Amino acid sequence: MPDTVPHTADMPAPPPAKPEKKEDSLPVFLLKLVVVVLVFRTLIFSSFSIPSESMMPRLLEGDYLFAAKWPYGYSQASMPFDLPLVSGRVPAGMPDRGDVAVFKHPVDRVDYIKRVIGLPGDQVQMVNGVLHLNGTPVRKVPAGALIVKMRPEGRCAEPQFQEREEDGMLACRYPRFRETLPNGVTYEVLDFGLRQADTTAPVIVPAGHLFMMGDNRDNSLDSRFPAVPGQGVGLVPVENVVGRASFVFFSTDGSAEWLKPWTWFTAARWNRIGRGI
Repeated sequence: MPDTVPHTADMPAPPPAKPEKKEDSLPVFLLKLVVVVLVFRTLIFSSFSIPSESMMPRLLEGDYLFAAKWPYGYSQASMPFDLPLVSGRVPAGMPDRGDVAVFKHPVDRVDYIKRVIGLPGDQVQMVNGVLHLNGTPVRKVPAGALIVKMRPEGRCAEPQFQEREEDGMLACRYPRFRETLPNGVTYEVLDFGLRQADTTAPVIVPAGHLFMMGDNRDNSLDSRFPAVPGQGVGLVPVENVVGRASFVFFSTDGSAEWLKPWTWFTAARWNRIGRGI
């Protein structure tokens, strides 16, 4: 049988060529990355570092944490770079007693982190080292000692708390207690004994404000002190709240050196990474 060649009209049409995917240029990629980061920092989480010991024992100097933006709504304070894009809180939200919150200092807008103790309308007072809410003492019981290895070139809050561990390292042994708020929230605090700020006049928290305190009660400039840059924070407007502290994503004991890469790993406090707040 002679070979036959099909007519071109009988042949199926070739599939249309797929358009070549055009790769984004570097400037476009960087622009998209900036947009994603801004959306993440504006609506979801922002990162913060702990520069002091005012929130021990829950947070240590050298901890890095994420603060969730959405639980309390959004305000100027929760905007990137503190931009005045929002008036008030949208939607309106209020922290709960016992929350650990990041907020802007009422005077100089520097980031601080403390625990929410008093809500609008609450009466807050310290009486001989015991927190009182609305005239009732908050339950406070001993919880053993907190032992913290001393950071390089560091020192304990007071000399009597310094000790040397079996491995020869210096450490600080602090008295620790557990408080339980009326709403059932429980947490640990440090108390070095009676100090000036352990007895205060009763304060009624005004509308739209919060009474904030550090868990390290004798080493925290908080709402017990007037709002002065670099010192106390006074009563904090709710609009100044950035977000609720969520979890620690990294922690370092401060011994790392840039020129010694192996110390980046030995300085990490791996047991703290991922801990909720």
